[in-house]
Amino acid sequence: METKNVKIEVADPTTLGLFGLAMVTLVASTQKLGLTDGLSFVLPWAFFLGGLGQLIAAMFDFKHNNLFGATAFSAYGLFWIAVGMSWLIKLGCFGETLAETADGRQLGVAFIGYFILSFVLTISSRKMSKAMFILMSLIVVLFLSLALDALGCGSTWHTIAACSEMAISLTTFYVLAGKYLNSYFGKTIVPQGKAFLQ
Repeated sequence: METKNVKIEVADPTTLGLFGLAMVTLVASTQKLGLTDGLSFVLPWAFFLGGLGQLIAAMFDFKHNNLFGATAFSAYGLFWIAVGMSWLIKLGCFGETLAETADGRQLGVAFIGYFILSFVLTISSRKMSKAMFILMSLIVVLFLSLALDALGCGSTWHTIAACSEMAISLTTFYVLAGKYLNSYFGKTIVPQGKAFLQ
């Protein structure tokens, strides 16, 4: 009996994951920078673009055997879902008891965990483009500043977090443009810079 293996090709999901990251950090950074107020309209972008969008990208990156993309998009997608839930607790959506007993230092500890993960991913991004390495370095700065801010180390860290988050959004849009246009046209339209390690 003859056995045939059917391989199902799927498109590279990286641009979707990058778009999710770019959008959620763009919207969230405006709140941190004081350009917009409140969290109500940050939440949908956190759950759907930052969370669900990146998780969809991660699922297909697992199929592509892309360890970096699968790890990064799934971890950061789950991060935004967890942050969105934390904001809902802070806003009292799950009752006064949870809101009143919330300890922001626990978020600080979680941010330290993500700082460590991001640092590891940044090391591996040295084999990718310079643009990706810059993006990952900014994410490391973001998680360090978020952690120090949540742990009460001074308001300066909140400002650094806000600025780095906006920089992440803009850099991600640039990486996204390069990934999509360079692939679509089959030539370099948006330069990304050669990797530090070949």
